[in-house]
Amino acid sequence: MKLFITGIGTEIGKTVCSAILVQYFKADYWKPIQSGDLHYTDTNKIETWTDHTFCHPETYRLQLAASPHQSARAQNIQIRLDDFQLPETQNTLIVEGAGGLMVPLSDDIFMIDLIKKLQLSAALVVRNYLGCINHTLLSISALQQRNITLDYLIFNGEFPEDTERVILNFITKETKIIKIPEIKSLDKEHITAITKQLTITKL
Repeated sequence: MKLFITGIGTEIGKTVCSAILVQYFKADYWKPIQSGDLHYTDTNKIETWTDHTFCHPETYRLQLAASPHQSARAQNIQIRLDDFQLPETQNTLIVEGAGGLMVPLSDDIFMIDLIKKLQLSAALVVRNYLGCINHTLLSISALQQRNITLDYLIFNGEFPEDTERVILNFITKETKIIKIPEIKSLDKEHITAITKQLTITKL
């Protein structure tokens, strides 16, 4: 299995969810684009939070903590889809994007184009906040328009029943559902504990 972890926005827990899935599936990890935080990257976090994980090197390591197209421009770099090649591995591979589906990689290429280019199914991370239903349904619609399979819907944190019900009305019976509770501390111990309790369900 090769799976692309995306989200309905930024700072909604893609890396934490990636760590849990890496641990659960005993998977490899790949972050194609790291934009900023080069002193402690998402790859570094995965290495810290999980056991025996092989992390493949990023295709782009950009210095500015901003949208990839802005970070690349600041370094006179042009991000091209042809520069990305899936790492070769016999293991499950968890690929983590940056931000949401319409995060620009250049003026006319977006994160969703990278998912399509790599021919991967998606896992969509959702977090509860005012507006999350709108962002979630728009993200699901965008994936459907590109014929990208939504393999997993991940509820990261606690959700009102009304919010969860509306979102679930818009996924297919093939999409698997994962619910991840709030994590008290981001460390290997707590990631491992949640992984051991993880359940994957369908509608």
